[in-house]
Amino acid sequence: MADRISREHRSWNMSRIRGADTTPERRVRSLLHSMGYRFRLHRKNLPGTPDIVLPKHRAAIFVHGCFWHRHVGCKYAYTPKSRVGFWQRKFGENQRRDRRAKQLLDELGWRVVIVWECEVNDQEKLKNRLKAALSQT
Repeated sequence: MADRISREHRSWNMSRIRGADTTPERRVRSLLHSMGYRFRLHRKNLPGTPDIVLPKHRAAIFVHGCFWHRHVGCKYAYTPKSRVGFWQRKFGENQRRDRRAKQLLDELGWRVVIVWECEVNDQEKLKNRLKAALSQT
């Protein structure tokens, strides 16, 4: 199936997709800050460059977009109808990279928390989940 928009316009659309400081990421940071947690951002010296790092709790938080990282069962994790092979490869690469980063962080003794884009809408539920994940010893 051919793309409905021109190659140039698709390129422009894709160039607008942010990799850091996304709205879901900012909402998670705001919630953590209001809960009294202090953190660092995008630590490049850790595997996978976690979005949020809480050194005191030895925790790394990744805020994943449901579409890009394939949140199982989520309505936002659809596959585009055009260039299906390309998208399946892209999503597979993303998932392999995510698994590898988590594995390496686990081996280094870090707690890994994945927050999905669709979860940031229910702040109270997310707050409870983060509190539970960060209070584990």
